[in-house]
Amino acid sequence: MTVSLLNNNSSTGTTTGTSITGNTASETSDMFTKLLVAQIQNQDPLSPTDPAQFVQQLTQLSQTESLQNMASITSASASALSSLQVMALGGQVGSDVMINTSTVKLDGSTKVTGQATLTAASTSTTLVLTGSDGARHEVALGTQAPGIVDFSIDPANLGLPAGSYTVALETSSKETPSVNIQGRLNNVRLLSNGSVQLNVSNVGDTGSDTLSAFNGKAATTI
Repeated sequence: MTVSLLNNNSSTGTTTGTSITGNTASETSDMFTKLLVAQIQNQDPLSPTDPAQFVQQLTQLSQTESLQNMASITSASASALSSLQVMALGGQVGSDVMINTSTVKLDGSTKVTGQATLTAASTSTTLVLTGSDGARHEVALGTQAPGIVDFSIDPANLGLPAGSYTVALETSSKETPSVNIQGRLNNVRLLSNGSVQLNVSNVGDTGSDTLSAFNGKAATTI
């Protein structure tokens, strides 16, 4: 009788290749030893198993244990990096930052600034804000050369009530650059899944990967 050590498709479960779910490295090694002994005890004396197969199975076990150890190390490293990122960003709470986003939150009165970067000149450049009702609101930015385009959104002047709006830049060259909104970094959180979440004014909750620039903290006067 031949007992397969790493490819078991019995009715009790399925384990294929080097994936052994729910077992620690120690449990995997113990299970391998028991299966190896069972395989040797139950092999056909008239047609014994080729020793090379045992060597191959031992190699597979070593590879499995190495992968499990690597996964543990990778997970621990990712957790440590996330913690370091939270501490580093925590020191920037209160700073003005730029967030790469397609939405902006307006309070109905406070001006919001932002920017986009053009790779080609545009003779007609328009910032478009679309409300939850689907209504478009346009801010004409005129002719723009390649490079950074700064803009300002004045909700009071545009008659925009408080709420969330999608924001995009339309150009005569048909280029669709990403938009960055400036806001104050309010807090930094490490979520249960290991990701880092920022709360930024004018944007709301967003991932740390959307952070595009630090603009520093506003000067305080005494």
